[in-house]
Amino acid sequence: MYLKNCWYCAGWESDISQAKEALISKRIASEPIMLYRKLDGEIVAMEDRCCHRQAPLSLGTKEGDDIRCGYHGIKFSAEGRCLEIPGQSIIPDNAYVRTYPVVIRDSWIWVWMGDPAKADPNLICFAVGPEHPDWHIKTGEVSINTSYQLEIANLMDLSHVAWVHRNTLGGTSCWYESDKQHTMTERGVTTEFWMQNTAPPSYFQHLFPAGATFDMHLVIEMTLPCNFILHFQAWTLGTAKKGKEHGQLLLDSYSCQAVTPRDEKSVDYYYSWGLSNATDRPGMSEMFLEAVDLGFLEDKAILEAQQKNLEERPGGNRIDIKLDEGPNKLLWLLNKLIAEEQTAEHAA
Repeated sequence: MYLKNCWYCAGWESDISQAKEALISKRIASEPIMLYRKLDGEIVAMEDRCCHRQAPLSLGTKEGDDIRCGYHGIKFSAEGRCLEIPGQSIIPDNAYVRTYPVVIRDSWIWVWMGDPAKADPNLICFAVGPEHPDWHIKTGEVSINTSYQLEIANLMDLSHVAWVHRNTLGGTSCWYESDKQHTMTERGVTTEFWMQNTAPPSYFQHLFPAGATFDMHLVIEMTLPCNFILHFQAWTLGTAKKGKEHGQLLLDSYSCQAVTPRDEKSVDYYYSWGLSNATDRPGMSEMFLEAVDLGFLEDKAILEAQQKNLEERPGGNRIDIKLDEGPNKLLWLLNKLIAEEQTAEHAA
């Protein structure tokens, strides 16, 4: 099940060109979606399914701002209205395809999958995109054969960094020993914590003398359906034993991640990482992206194996541990909003 009345990321704006053949097929929350650009540059999100025999419109062609189906030549406007049916002059009233509200923000393409009247751009999550003048942000993407609920649990449980990413993003027990403060928001959970006097992540340790330690501050804004915005800072050792530090800021970075379910068992993952211009050096933001590229392949391996096991034995023994507090909060909120949405639909 999916939350419908929310914005789903359909990829990076740069993925959609003006080429005649640039009809990009996506799958979002089990719905086939086609993306393309109009002549003025606006991106259209249209159901990738002709209303005649359900052929994918992405196998057709662009004609100006319009789309012609590649099966029988039926032509649709950018609003989804049928304009022409070759071989006949009468166009049935129900000859149309659904279109979806689209917003471009932070270089991400956001598509509203629910009631268009409820499409509120203010519900799009905060992010720092690659076009931001004060940040050097690099981008990537990966597809993972796992449910988006397992991705939510993975991202809300940063203790796994110590184990799954011990050779890349981890390397310290602080990921599971640090006290984390989880604060519920209207459509998500914000998590904040300090890791004091700790070694740098494994992938970056070669940059520092052996035994070097730092104070690290993390704030994660996690919002539904599955958006993860990490503000990660590294400081020189300060005087505080817990909480706000008093050292010198050495590194200031953002990693913005949007996970979009293709269907119940697979997701598309659009992510970025980079440093502020004030703390960046040549090659540093690129190295951060290399680290997260490898890290997400580590996640991919364990999540796909976990998905397989859960499919083989869905009723297998599963326990909760203390570190499940964050994942359980967000999964509870997801189920709550889906139930409320379904109740409202049934009432209508």
